Amino acid sequence: MPLLQPYATQSARMRSRRYAEKPSGASNEHRSDFQRDRDRIVHSTAFRRLVYKTQVFLNHEGDLFRTRMTHSLEVAQLSRSMARALGLDEDLVEAMALAHDLGHTPFGHAGQDALNAALRELSPGHGGFEHNLQSLRMVDSLEERYPDFDGLNLTLATREGILKHCSAKDALRLEASEPGGVAHRFLAKEQPSLEAQLVNLADEMAYNAHDIDDGIRSGLIEMEALRELALFERFHSSVLSEYPDLQGRRLLSEIIRRLLSAQVFDVIDQTRKRIAERGIQTEEDVRQAPALVSFSPELAKQVQHIKSWLFKHLYRHPQVIAKMDEAQSMVRELFASYLAHPNKLPEAYSRQADLPRAIADYIAGMTDRFAEMKWRELQAE
Repeated sequence: MPLLQPYATQSARMRSRRYAEKPSGASNEHRSDFQRDRDRIVHSTAFRRLVYKTQVFLNHEGDLFRTRMTHSLEVAQLSRSMARALGLDEDLVEAMALAHDLGHTPFGHAGQDALNAALRELSPGHGGFEHNLQSLRMVDSLEERYPDFDGLNLTLATREGILKHCSAKDALRLEASEPGGVAHRFLAKEQPSLEAQLVNLADEMAYNAHDIDDGIRSGLIEMEALRELALFERFHSSVLSEYPDLQGRRLLSEIIRRLLSAQVFDVIDQTRKRIAERGIQTEEDVRQAPALVSFSPELAKQVQHIKSWLFKHLYRHPQVIAKMDEAQSMVRELFASYLAHPNKLPEAYSRQADLPRAIADYIAGMTDRFAEMKWRELQAE
């Protein structure tokens, strides 16, 4: 593995786990703490379920559209490429990238919104539902793999990368149960590690690129319409100048490849520049500085233009909205049914003291097809 820069995540504190573990023999000699995190995530139930969870298009609408798993793999690939160039820990960014969406519901953001509304309507002070917090909850307590503790017992560094956002109320709650732990940076107004910052931006890069690809593949957006975006047009023109006869899938794939490459190189250059300007030398310097991983100002504007365009023309497309409305109805009806009839829940959930939260955990863990199957069973009763 390439030599890490002194400002990469290396401290013993960030490698610590919530529960002490028995020595695992030879595996400790061959795997770092962050490699072990990555391996635990890959072997988790929540990770396997991502293959059948919606990204933008419902999983069963076509077998070539991205799912939460393929998205997570793309984020991991982008993150590792940039981490290597910047001298950051590649295994840590891979672990963060593979785990960052573990808490997503079936049907994407539609499912999240439905669960959030159901919990808040039941009790405004209940806390609602947010997928970042659910991802942390998944690795901290909901996974059942080990005899000595709940969850995966990941390092603090990996868990910090999973918890990208956190309200003050939630941060105080988490801090009370784990002083100085995963939520501390939100209360101390500190930045996360460079690895966490990198994965956060790689997530955005992957979203834009694969949503363009899936949007065109679905027929909901046209390549010609995308040419009004300066960044897309730049690469559309450059590809055709080299390959005048290129068209269809090959043309789109080459445009997206160049689009991603340009963003990767820009982030590497801009991040190196910010690190040098700030005189960053240590992990602590990273935490006290403003965000260091970023696009250059001009590229940031162009990327934001793409996001805004996709929101208007793809995410708010009438066909997508109609599907998401149906999905929200399914989730709301599932929640209401389980609340009225807890006996329909698996015993591990029905016996929980906080029944609404247990129902949310159960539904959030469902794949698209399993949620729809359960909903159809309700309709047949």
